[in-house]
Amino acid sequence: MAYVVCEPCRDCKYTDCVVVCPCECFYEDGAMLYIDPENCIDCDCCAPECPVEAIFPDTNVPALWESYIALNAERATALKASGKGHVLEKQEPKEGPGCTKRS
Repeated sequence: MAYVVCEPCRDCKYTDCVVVCPCECFYEDGAMLYIDPENCIDCDCCAPECPVEAIFPDTNVPALWESYIALNAERATALKASGKGHVLEKQEPKEGPGCTKRS
């Protein structure tokens, strides 16, 4: 099992989750963050840190966002292969027009 970053992260990249990940399995592109399911150990450290509530266990992803399970795997694999997008430290939030941060 792995955790999955879903729709609420799109256009709303916060990296609070990255700094608590013991496996360094977060990647990013221009749209959002992704979790590499091959390296995720299902520790649940990241989900409580997400200010937009975008991270779910892959067995508990809301039906509306099930496509994000494959998307995380595909994008993490592509970003790893390119040598780009590996996120290891907290960054300034990237709030785009679609960002709906929950208070």
